[in-house]
Amino acid sequence: MPRQIYTEDHEAFRETVRTFLAKEVTPHYDQWEKDGIVSRDAWRAAGRQGLLGMAVPEEYGGGGQPDFRYSAVLAEEFTRAGAPGLAIGLHNDIIGPYLTTLGTEEQKRRWLPGFCSGEIITAIAMTEPGAGSDLQGIRTSAEDRGDHWLLNGSKTFISNGILADLVIVVAKTTPEGGAHGLSLLVVERGMEGFERGRNLDKIGQKAQDTAELFFHDVRVPKENLLGELNGAFIHLMTHLAQERMGIAVAAIAAAEYLLEITTQYVKEREAFGRPLAKLQHIRFEIAEMATECAVTRAFLDRCIADHAAGTLDAVHASMAKWWATELQKRVADRCLQLHGGYGYMTEYRVAKAFTDGRILTIYGGTTEIMKEIIGRSLLG
Repeated sequence: MPRQIYTEDHEAFRETVRTFLAKEVTPHYDQWEKDGIVSRDAWRAAGRQGLLGMAVPEEYGGGGQPDFRYSAVLAEEFTRAGAPGLAIGLHNDIIGPYLTTLGTEEQKRRWLPGFCSGEIITAIAMTEPGAGSDLQGIRTSAEDRGDHWLLNGSKTFISNGILADLVIVVAKTTPEGGAHGLSLLVVERGMEGFERGRNLDKIGQKAQDTAELFFHDVRVPKENLLGELNGAFIHLMTHLAQERMGIAVAAIAAAEYLLEITTQYVKEREAFGRPLAKLQHIRFEIAEMATECAVTRAFLDRCIADHAAGTLDAVHASMAKWWATELQKRVADRCLQLHGGYGYMTEYRVAKAFTDGRILTIYGGTTEIMKEIIGRSLLG
């Protein structure tokens, strides 16, 4: 089915993204995977190309274009290129809204120009060793010391953790407040007591630096409080729908691309004297995956359009996230199987997609959390 959510402007932007990937990402990606981190030059190149801060107002150096469909194009093309390591979606769609909607005028002028140019790389630090999806279990704390907060604690699984120049840290500012005693504090590179641990060794997305972060008596200026004091829970809930949509968009794009390359593979690969595509079982496998992808794409495109119009709710974003990511997991497994032994070789895209995509059902809220959100909305 022809897609109906994109205009000529979106498709022109898609060509820009493809050119950027071909010039600035694909030639270097193998080396980034070996290094476990992407080059800062790529971030600056993305800034020069206008791929960073697209929704940031022009007065702060951004594109002034809040239409989420441009972010969806980015997610689709980076996924098709097999390049999740350059975490532009995290930067633009997750961190960006916190800075633009919660930042003071002084904070915006201090941080957003570098955010848009690629000179400032960002991260958000929620997850802790003992608290995954449970915000009430957060132990990182910030004590009010008059003109600053004294921050202590640790975070783990932080994307962009090594490269980040600016980290939004979720910390407990009112000990007895539970999830409603949390605030967002911005920690900047070079602050005394802010240390980075290991660049964690993952099974996939090798080029994406994922780190442990440690805070030992870090003096965070009062002017680095982002949003309302003790308001982090509401702030986080407000922006989670967009994070989950970004993941869902990447997931369905990955599933569609895997189906595309596997369809071509079974047409060319021969077994027992004829192409695999001539076997009924193979045709049924391809037919099932094609149908599942088509149905999912229809729902995802509706969600993309609704989110661009500002009408998508958290429940439908959760539906999109869990369904699309679980579909990608199934499709990756089945496509790898259809490749046989070659599917297990890392030189084949299907093998990388299998490991790179496995995190999709986990980060941004696990499948189980998505189902809980949906179930609560229906059953109270």
